[in-house]
Amino acid sequence: MRDYSASYVERDEHFAKNPHQKLMSDRWAKKRLSDASMGRSTASVKGYTENPDPQILDDYDFFYKTTKSLLVLFQIMGVMPIERSGIANTTFRWTSKTAIYAYCIYTVETIFVLHVLRDRIFLLLEEGRRFDEYIYGIIFISILSPHFLLPILAWTNGKEVAKFKNMWTRFQYKYYEITGIPLLFEKLTLITYGLCLFSWALGVGVMLAQYYLQEDMELWHTGAYYHILAMLNCLCSLWFVNCTCKGIAAKGLADSLHDALESQNAATRLAEYRDLWVDLSHLMQQLGKAYSGMYALYCLLVLLTTIVASYGCLTEILDRGLSFKELGLFVITIYCLGLLYIICNEAYHASRKMGPGFRERLLNVNLNAVDVRTRQEVNMFLTAIDKNPPIMNLNQYANVNRRLLSSVITSVSTYLVMLMQFRFTLLRNASLAARRAKLRGNFNETVF
Repeated sequence: MRDYSASYVERDEHFAKNPHQKLMSDRWAKKRLSDASMGRSTASVKGYTENPDPQILDDYDFFYKTTKSLLVLFQIMGVMPIERSGIANTTFRWTSKTAIYAYCIYTVETIFVLHVLRDRIFLLLEEGRRFDEYIYGIIFISILSPHFLLPILAWTNGKEVAKFKNMWTRFQYKYYEITGIPLLFEKLTLITYGLCLFSWALGVGVMLAQYYLQEDMELWHTGAYYHILAMLNCLCSLWFVNCTCKGIAAKGLADSLHDALESQNAATRLAEYRDLWVDLSHLMQQLGKAYSGMYALYCLLVLLTTIVASYGCLTEILDRGLSFKELGLFVITIYCLGLLYIICNEAYHASRKMGPGFRERLLNVNLNAVDVRTRQEVNMFLTAIDKNPPIMNLNQYANVNRRLLSSVITSVSTYLVMLMQFRFTLLRNASLAARRAKLRGNFNETVF
């Protein structure tokens, strides 16, 4: 049997600790020795046990139990082949059974997707197509791109994803030992199961709508898009669940501040809360780092698809009036913007609960009613929030908040105007060329 406790000890020896963390480590080490000599369990110690038993970690890992359905679905789809390799330990290995299964399912899907991609390219290159048809014909080719970029953007970050899961596991037990309250996510497990089913249902529904609304979409073509749209929907669901869990943790920590300030050793308790808040901020940063590739592609795909679909919808209405084809393009536009709105909005709410919401609780503390050390800890807590802003960031590529949504809408409007100007230029040139040809023909008839 593998000694998981020893592995945790070995892993933690390489972590740099600030003075407060070292002080806490020494204090709780002495406390555990004292409790051990008195025959008490270290699991009941008030404060953080740095190297708890893996079984204890697993008992308090409610985040894993909440998101397990999404993890299993990602494994079945071959999107992220991470696995629970031991008690309270998530790992990623290129040669694991889960990874080998992902390679096999990806290969089968790739063969089918390549056939559909070939047909879509042939349709796009058919002679006699108008410029507008070339433009929005790109939509169904671009939606296939996440499948081919999956190994580069998702699997290569597998170790970071496993690290993120393990950080959540250890954070929940630390949260319990410091606050005395387990971090529960009520009703979120049922919501996660519902999101798994809804993600697939929405993906199938969107593509079947395109089959009925687009003239050149064949039924067997839609099969290549189901797992791609389901993957995008599941990533959106995963982001929603992660942000919601962080918001619940931040709210629970803020609600417990009152008890900490009224305790006998308020300064020490506040220092522990500050350390816990910093860990939660690091969790938020690790989420963006672990999934940076997929969510960056997500944003680019939404931007491109929204621009092209909006352009196609607008030009078809101007040329032919309302029809089913425009309705299909409108569905794609609303679908893409809806996914991006959920991601940006949930990131905004999680950041607000951890940042301005937490800062407001601290600023409302009556400093005249506490001692000097507690006042210092309040100021240090406020400084920690300023120095470690809780921002959802995609590995320094982009900040995910409501500004990202407004930026995308601004970009869509800008490129849409550019495309319309280019289209009007083509139409004007075509009209001038036709007029010259007509005049040339009349001149030749007059001469001869």
